[in-house]
Amino acid sequence: MDFETVAHAILGNIEKVIDGKPEAAEAALVVFLAEGHLLIEDVPGVGKTVLAKALARSVSCSVRRIQFTPDLLPSDITGVSVYNQVDREFEFKPGAVFANIVIGDEINRASPKTQSALLEAMEERQVTVDGTTYQLGSPFTVVATQNPFEMEGPSAPPEAQRARFMAGISMGYPSAAAELEMVRGREAHNP
Repeated sequence: MDFETVAHAILGNIEKVIDGKPEAAEAALVVFLAEGHLLIEDVPGVGKTVLAKALARSVSCSVRRIQFTPDLLPSDITGVSVYNQVDREFEFKPGAVFANIVIGDEINRASPKTQSALLEAMEERQVTVDGTTYQLGSPFTVVATQNPFEMEGPSAPPEAQRARFMAGISMGYPSAAAELEMVRGREAHNP
């Protein structure tokens, strides 16, 4: 298959679950193909996480989801060295960032320190834990979601982190015509 056929197939898969948002689906695909990172910011309930999951499921890549919460630790993202008593040495246990597509859900709910754990991974495609550097796979894309700052979440992403995103999009509410089409589509499948 040629590139255009594959791209249209991926878009078709995404648009099966994200009705009436072709621009958002296209932006997500372009960022993924360019191995960039995407920030989706909007109010709850417009499909931010669904878009990220639809992209991830439409390509044959490893996917990890990180639910950002106030108690999430940087080591949950990057990984940690654990002492192996049998071998009497430390073993590296990779964190959630070791995947081709990392879905960072509600990134602004975590502390700035935890958000910053993504910086090295996003910029250099590697993480350093206990002085040892580990390379990430290729492709590597972070698709992060967040609600607007005035909605919820104590921490705006650090400016250095925001600069790591190739694109930022807002989903917006679907148009009345798109909502009607969604209802009709659901009625046909779930009468």
